[in-house]
Amino acid sequence: MPIAYIQEFPMVDGDTSTTNYDAVVAKLDLHGAVPQGLLLHSAGFDHDAGVFRIFDVWQTREDGERFTKEKLEPIIEGMIAAAIESGEDFAPPAREGWYELHDSMSG
Repeated sequence: MPIAYIQEFPMVDGDTSTTNYDAVVAKLDLHGAVPQGLLLHSAGFDHDAGVFRIFDVWQTREDGERFTKEKLEPIIEGMIAAAIESGEDFAPPAREGWYELHDSMSG
């Protein structure tokens, strides 16, 4: 059964910019190629919950963790280091985690 990965970043003072997210996507430079094992990626604002949410569905947790470790973490680590040097804010997600899906459907 597929597995979900979720990250939530609080909206601060109603800010709905996607600067950090867009920078990460640009640095991933996937050119439309879907990472191995990724079934679904979504990102958007949940105004009722006051968060920017990233929600992914992977074939296996191993697929998602491999992508995170090999591709995503090096980019994030570089961006955090640059933010610290420049005094900018680069906050980690307030909530993140994996969970097995009981059911899924696609059309």
